[in-house]
Amino acid sequence: MAVNVRILSVGSYAPRRILSNRDLEQIVDTSDEWITTRTGIKERRIAAADEATSDLAYEASKVALERAGLTARDIDLILVATSFPDMPVPSTACLLQHRLGVAGSIAFDLQAACSGFVYGLHTARAFLTSGMHRTALVVGAEVLSRILDWGERSTCVLVGDGAGAVVLRAEELPGERPTTGILSSYLGADGSNWELIQIPAGGSRLPASEETVRKGLHFYRMQGGETFKYATRLMGEACEMALREAGLSLHDVDFLIPHQANLRILAAAARRLDLPMDRVVVAVDRYGNTSNASIPIALDEAMQDGRVGPGTTAVLVAFGGGATWGAAVVRF
Repeated sequence: MAVNVRILSVGSYAPRRILSNRDLEQIVDTSDEWITTRTGIKERRIAAADEATSDLAYEASKVALERAGLTARDIDLILVATSFPDMPVPSTACLLQHRLGVAGSIAFDLQAACSGFVYGLHTARAFLTSGMHRTALVVGAEVLSRILDWGERSTCVLVGDGAGAVVLRAEELPGERPTTGILSSYLGADGSNWELIQIPAGGSRLPASEETVRKGLHFYRMQGGETFKYATRLMGEACEMALREAGLSLHDVDFLIPHQANLRILAAAARRLDLPMDRVVVAVDRYGNTSNASIPIALDEAMQDGRVGPGTTAVLVAFGGGATWGAAVVRF
Protein backbone atom coordinates (compact mmCIF):
# COMPACT_ATOMS: atom_id res chain seq x y z
CA MET A 1 0.00 0.00 0.00
CA ALA A 2 1.16 3.52 -0.84
CA VAL A 3 0.41 6.55 1.31
CA ASN A 4 -0.90 9.46 -0.71
CA VAL A 5 -0.63 12.92 0.88
CA ARG A 6 -3.15 15.08 -0.90
CA ILE A 7 -3.87 18.82 -0.76
CA LEU A 8 -7.55 18.87 0.16
CA SER A 9 -7.93 22.64 0.02
CA VAL A 10 -6.19 26.00 -0.07
CA GLY A 11 -7.12 29.30 1.53
CA SER A 12 -5.50 32.71 1.63
CA TYR A 13 -5.90 36.09 3.23
CA ALA A 14 -4.59 39.54 2.29
CA PRO A 15 -5.02 42.62 4.50
CA ARG A 16 -7.44 45.26 3.24
CA ARG A 17 -4.97 48.11 2.90
CA ILE A 18 -3.44 48.37 -0.58
CA LEU A 19 -0.16 50.27 -0.90
CA SER A 20 0.46 51.12 -4.56
CA ASN A 21 3.64 52.24 -6.22
CA ARG A 22 2.10 55.71 -6.51
CA ASP A 23 1.62 55.71 -2.74
CA LEU A 24 5.29 54.78 -2.29
CA GLU A 25 6.31 57.76 -4.38
CA GLN A 26 5.08 59.90 -1.47
CA ILE A 27 7.13 57.93 1.09
CA VAL A 28 10.51 57.26 -0.51
CA ASP A 29 12.57 58.47 -3.49
CA THR A 30 11.17 56.13 -6.12
CA SER A 31 8.65 55.95 -8.95
CA ASP A 32 6.08 53.56 -10.30
CA GLU A 33 8.22 53.08 -13.42
CA TRP A 34 11.37 52.30 -11.39
CA ILE A 35 9.59 49.72 -9.22
CA THR A 36 7.66 48.10 -12.07
CA THR A 37 10.70 47.81 -14.35
CA ARG A 38 12.89 46.21 -11.68
CA THR A 39 10.38 44.06 -9.82
CA GLY A 40 7.10 43.76 -11.73
CA ILE A 41 5.28 44.83 -8.56
CA LYS A 42 2.42 47.33 -8.84
CA GLU A 43 0.93 47.11 -5.35
CA ARG A 44 1.14 45.20 -2.08
CA ARG A 45 -1.05 44.64 1.01
CA ILE A 46 -0.18 46.08 4.42
CA ALA A 47 -1.49 44.66 7.69
CA ALA A 48 -3.59 46.88 9.95
CA ALA A 49 -2.02 48.10 13.19
CA ASP A 50 -3.93 45.48 15.19
CA GLU A 51 -3.08 42.56 12.84
CA ALA A 52 -0.22 40.22 13.68
CA THR A 53 1.08 37.16 11.84
CA SER A 54 -1.22 34.76 13.72
CA ASP A 55 -4.25 36.88 12.79
CA LEU A 56 -3.46 36.58 9.09
CA ALA A 57 -2.75 32.87 9.52
CA TYR A 58 -6.10 32.41 11.25
CA GLU A 59 -8.06 34.05 8.43
CA ALA A 60 -6.35 31.94 5.76
CA SER A 61 -6.81 28.77 7.83
CA LYS A 62 -10.53 29.39 8.28
CA VAL A 63 -10.98 29.53 4.51
CA ALA A 64 -8.90 26.40 3.91
CA LEU A 65 -10.77 24.41 6.57
CA GLU A 66 -14.17 25.50 5.27
CA ARG A 67 -13.27 24.52 1.71
CA ALA A 68 -12.03 21.13 2.95
CA GLY A 69 -15.29 20.56 4.78
CA LEU A 70 -13.40 20.11 8.05
CA THR A 71 -13.16 21.79 11.42
CA ALA A 72 -10.05 22.55 13.43
CA ARG A 73 -10.79 19.47 15.55
CA ASP A 74 -10.04 17.31 12.51
CA ILE A 75 -6.44 18.62 12.38
CA ASP A 76 -3.75 16.72 14.27
CA LEU A 77 -0.72 18.72 13.05
CA ILE A 78 -0.42 22.51 12.69
CA LEU A 79 2.74 23.85 11.09
CA VAL A 80 3.32 27.57 10.50
CA ALA A 81 6.14 28.74 8.24
CA THR A 82 7.06 32.32 9.06
CA SER A 83 10.08 34.58 9.25
CA PHE A 84 8.39 37.15 11.48
CA PRO A 85 6.21 35.52 14.17
CA ASP A 86 4.00 37.38 16.61
CA MET A 87 6.74 37.00 19.22
CA PRO A 88 9.80 34.78 19.81
CA VAL A 89 7.90 32.62 22.33
CA PRO A 90 5.35 31.07 22.08
CA SER A 91 5.17 29.87 18.49
CA THR A 92 2.73 31.40 16.06
CA ALA A 93 1.39 27.86 15.49
CA CYS A 94 0.35 27.62 19.15
CA LEU A 95 -1.32 31.03 18.95
CA LEU A 96 -3.10 29.91 15.78
CA GLN A 97 -4.22 26.69 17.45
CA HIS A 98 -5.71 28.74 20.29
CA ARG A 99 -7.52 31.07 17.85
CA LEU A 100 -8.97 28.02 16.12
CA GLY A 101 -10.39 26.92 19.48
CA VAL A 102 -8.65 23.58 19.80
CA ALA A 103 -5.87 22.00 21.85
CA GLY A 104 -3.90 18.79 21.78
CA SER A 105 -2.68 18.66 18.19
CA ILE A 106 1.01 19.10 17.49
CA ALA A 107 1.75 22.76 16.70
CA PHE A 108 5.09 24.34 15.85
CA ASP A 109 6.75 27.00 13.70
CA LEU A 110 9.27 26.39 10.95
CA GLN A 111 11.84 29.01 9.92
CA ALA A 112 13.52 28.59 6.54
CA ALA A 113 13.02 32.18 5.32
CA CYS A 114 11.10 32.33 2.01
CA SER A 115 11.51 28.58 1.47
CA GLY A 116 9.60 27.84 4.65
CA PHE A 117 6.28 26.90 3.05
CA VAL A 118 7.92 24.28 0.81
CA TYR A 119 9.93 23.06 3.81
CA GLY A 120 6.61 22.87 5.64
CA LEU A 121 5.00 20.72 2.96
CA HIS A 122 8.01 18.39 3.04
CA THR A 123 7.91 18.15 6.84
CA ALA A 124 4.16 17.62 7.08
CA ARG A 125 4.32 14.99 4.33
CA ALA A 126 6.94 13.10 6.34
CA PHE A 127 4.71 13.19 9.45
CA LEU A 128 1.68 11.99 7.51
CA THR A 129 3.37 9.24 5.53
CA SER A 130 4.84 7.88 8.76
CA GLY A 131 1.33 7.01 9.88
CA MET A 132 1.57 9.02 13.10
CA HIS A 133 -0.85 11.67 11.84
CA ARG A 134 -3.59 11.86 9.23
CA THR A 135 -4.51 15.52 8.64
CA ALA A 136 -2.29 18.59 8.71
CA LEU A 137 -2.70 22.33 8.38
CA VAL A 138 0.35 23.99 6.80
CA VAL A 139 0.37 27.78 6.83
CA GLY A 140 2.69 30.42 5.41
CA ALA A 141 2.12 33.81 7.04
CA GLU A 142 4.05 37.09 7.24
CA VAL A 143 3.73 40.69 8.41
CA LEU A 144 6.94 41.87 6.79
CA SER A 145 5.92 45.53 6.68
CA ARG A 146 7.03 45.81 10.31
CA ILE A 147 10.66 44.88 9.59
CA LEU A 148 11.23 47.37 6.78
CA ASP A 149 13.23 50.57 6.67
CA TRP A 150 10.68 52.68 4.80
CA GLY A 151 13.44 55.06 3.78
CA GLU A 152 15.38 52.33 1.93
CA ARG A 153 13.84 51.98 -1.51
CA SER A 154 15.74 48.83 -2.50
CA THR A 155 13.82 46.82 0.10
CA CYS A 156 10.65 48.66 1.10
CA VAL A 157 9.20 48.46 -2.42
CA LEU A 158 9.51 44.67 -2.52
CA VAL A 159 7.43 43.15 0.24
CA GLY A 160 3.87 42.86 1.42
CA ASP A 161 1.84 41.12 4.11
CA GLY A 162 -0.39 38.06 3.71
CA ALA A 163 -1.09 34.43 4.56
CA GLY A 164 -1.94 31.19 2.82
CA ALA A 165 -2.90 27.78 4.17
CA VAL A 166 -3.33 24.24 2.87
CA VAL A 167 -5.06 21.25 4.43
CA LEU A 168 -3.24 17.96 3.82
CA ARG A 169 -4.76 14.49 4.23
CA ALA A 170 -2.97 11.13 4.18
CA GLU A 171 -4.75 8.27 2.41
CA GLU A 172 -3.69 4.68 1.83
CA LEU A 173 -3.93 3.63 -1.81
CA PRO A 174 -3.14 0.40 -3.64
CA GLY A 175 0.14 0.38 -5.55
CA GLU A 176 3.76 1.11 -4.83
CA ARG A 177 3.65 4.88 -5.26
CA PRO A 178 0.89 7.48 -5.40
CA THR A 179 -0.14 9.04 -8.70
CA THR A 180 -1.80 12.09 -7.14
CA GLY A 181 -1.05 14.39 -4.23
CA ILE A 182 2.48 15.44 -3.25
CA LEU A 183 4.49 13.18 -5.53
CA SER A 184 7.91 14.36 -4.35
CA SER A 185 9.72 17.13 -2.52
CA TYR A 186 13.33 18.21 -2.49
CA LEU A 187 15.10 20.60 -0.09
CA GLY A 188 18.52 22.17 0.15
CA ALA A 189 20.49 24.69 2.21
CA ASP A 190 23.89 26.37 2.15
CA GLY A 191 24.76 28.24 5.32
CA SER A 192 27.90 29.74 3.77
CA ASN A 193 25.57 32.21 2.03
CA TRP A 194 23.84 33.38 5.20
CA GLU A 195 24.72 37.03 4.56
CA LEU A 196 22.65 37.31 1.37
CA ILE A 197 19.37 37.87 3.22
CA GLN A 198 19.29 38.73 6.90
CA ILE A 199 17.96 40.74 9.82
CA PRO A 200 21.18 41.28 11.79
CA ALA A 201 19.83 42.05 15.28
CA GLY A 202 17.20 40.76 17.64
CA GLY A 203 18.68 37.34 18.42
CA SER A 204 21.37 36.06 20.77
CA ARG A 205 24.21 37.32 18.53
CA LEU A 206 23.04 40.94 18.66
CA PRO A 207 20.26 41.30 21.24
CA ALA A 208 17.95 44.28 20.98
CA SER A 209 19.48 47.44 22.41
CA GLU A 210 19.36 51.18 21.88
CA GLU A 211 22.42 50.85 19.65
CA THR A 212 20.97 48.13 17.40
CA VAL A 213 17.78 50.15 17.03
CA ARG A 214 19.69 53.34 16.27
CA LYS A 215 21.76 51.57 13.61
CA GLY A 216 18.70 50.05 11.97
CA LEU A 217 19.91 46.48 12.53
CA HIS A 218 16.40 45.13 13.06
CA PHE A 219 15.42 45.82 9.47
CA TYR A 220 15.37 43.37 6.56
CA ARG A 221 18.55 43.46 4.43
CA MET A 222 19.33 41.78 1.11
CA GLN A 223 22.21 41.66 -1.35
CA GLY A 224 20.02 41.92 -4.42
CA GLY A 225 22.44 41.08 -7.24
CA GLU A 226 23.94 38.01 -5.63
CA THR A 227 20.55 36.80 -4.44
CA PHE A 228 19.16 37.04 -7.99
CA LYS A 229 21.92 34.88 -9.47
CA TYR A 230 21.83 32.32 -6.69
CA ALA A 231 18.02 32.10 -6.58
CA THR A 232 17.46 31.53 -10.30
CA ARG A 233 20.08 28.77 -10.46
CA LEU A 234 19.00 26.91 -7.33
CA MET A 235 15.27 27.18 -8.00
CA GLY A 236 15.89 25.60 -11.39
CA GLU A 237 17.97 22.81 -9.87
CA ALA A 238 15.38 22.18 -7.15
CA CYS A 239 12.64 21.78 -9.78
CA GLU A 240 14.76 19.33 -11.74
CA MET A 241 15.61 17.26 -8.65
CA ALA A 242 11.99 17.11 -7.45
CA LEU A 243 10.76 16.09 -10.91
CA ARG A 244 13.44 13.40 -11.13
CA GLU A 245 12.33 11.99 -7.78
CA ALA A 246 8.71 11.97 -9.00
CA GLY A 247 9.71 10.19 -12.22
CA LEU A 248 8.48 13.12 -14.32
CA SER A 249 9.92 15.72 -16.68
CA LEU A 250 9.10 19.33 -17.44
CA HIS A 251 6.86 18.11 -20.27
CA ASP A 252 4.57 16.69 -17.58
CA VAL A 253 4.26 20.03 -15.76
CA ASP A 254 1.22 22.22 -16.35
CA PHE A 255 2.25 25.08 -14.07
CA LEU A 256 5.23 26.38 -12.15
CA ILE A 257 4.15 28.10 -8.92
CA PRO A 258 7.28 29.82 -7.61
CA HIS A 259 7.95 31.94 -4.56
CA GLN A 260 6.90 35.42 -5.67
CA ALA A 261 10.18 37.26 -5.03
CA ASN A 262 10.01 39.55 -8.03
CA LEU A 263 9.01 39.17 -11.66
CA ARG A 264 12.59 39.19 -12.96
CA ILE A 265 13.50 36.16 -10.81
CA LEU A 266 10.34 34.36 -11.92
CA ALA A 267 11.09 35.05 -15.58
CA ALA A 268 14.74 34.00 -15.23
CA ALA A 269 13.75 30.74 -13.50
CA ALA A 270 11.23 30.03 -16.28
CA ARG A 271 13.88 30.63 -18.96
CA ARG A 272 16.28 28.27 -17.20
CA LEU A 273 13.58 25.59 -17.23
CA ASP A 274 12.51 26.47 -20.79
CA LEU A 275 8.95 27.15 -19.65
CA PRO A 276 6.81 29.88 -21.25
CA MET A 277 5.55 32.52 -18.83
CA ASP A 278 1.93 31.53 -19.48
CA ARG A 279 2.74 28.35 -17.52
CA VAL A 280 4.09 30.34 -14.54
CA VAL A 281 1.57 31.47 -11.92
CA VAL A 282 2.27 35.13 -11.14
CA ALA A 283 0.79 37.07 -8.22
CA VAL A 284 3.74 39.26 -7.24
CA ASP A 285 2.38 42.23 -9.21
CA ARG A 286 -0.57 42.54 -6.79
CA TYR A 287 0.87 41.30 -3.50
CA GLY A 288 4.61 41.93 -3.62
CA ASN A 289 6.96 39.48 -1.96
CA THR A 290 5.01 37.94 0.93
CA SER A 291 7.78 35.43 1.71
CA ASN A 292 6.25 32.22 3.10
CA ALA A 293 2.75 33.30 2.12
CA SER A 294 3.55 33.84 -1.55
CA ILE A 295 3.23 30.27 -2.87
CA PRO A 296 -0.08 29.43 -1.14
CA ILE A 297 -1.54 32.81 -2.15
CA ALA A 298 -0.57 32.20 -5.79
CA LEU A 299 -1.82 28.60 -5.61
CA ASP A 300 -5.14 29.74 -4.15
CA GLU A 301 -5.64 32.27 -6.95
CA ALA A 302 -4.81 29.67 -9.62
CA MET A 303 -7.25 27.18 -8.09
CA GLN A 304 -10.04 29.72 -7.74
CA ASP A 305 -9.76 30.94 -11.34
CA GLY A 306 -9.68 27.37 -12.66
CA ARG A 307 -6.12 27.19 -13.96
CA VAL A 308 -5.23 24.53 -11.38
CA GLY A 309 -7.70 21.72 -10.77
CA PRO A 310 -8.11 17.93 -10.87
CA GLY A 311 -5.44 16.35 -13.04
CA THR A 312 -3.16 19.42 -13.00
CA THR A 313 0.53 18.84 -12.24
CA ALA A 314 2.36 21.76 -10.65
CA VAL A 315 5.82 22.39 -9.26
CA LEU A 316 6.02 24.62 -6.20
CA VAL A 317 9.50 26.08 -5.80
CA ALA A 318 11.18 28.61 -3.51
CA PHE A 319 14.46 30.20 -2.50
CA GLY A 320 15.16 32.07 0.73
CA GLY A 321 17.68 33.32 3.20
CA GLY A 322 19.95 30.82 4.84
CA ALA A 323 20.42 30.17 1.99
CA THR A 324 17.56 27.67 1.59
CA TRP A 325 15.67 26.29 -1.39
CA GLY A 326 13.17 23.60 -2.20
CA ALA A 327 10.55 22.28 -4.60
CA ALA A 328 7.51 20.01 -4.44
CA VAL A 329 5.73 18.25 -7.30
CA VAL A 330 1.97 18.11 -6.76
CA ARG A 331 -0.72 16.46 -8.89
CA PHE A 332 -4.21 17.63 -7.97
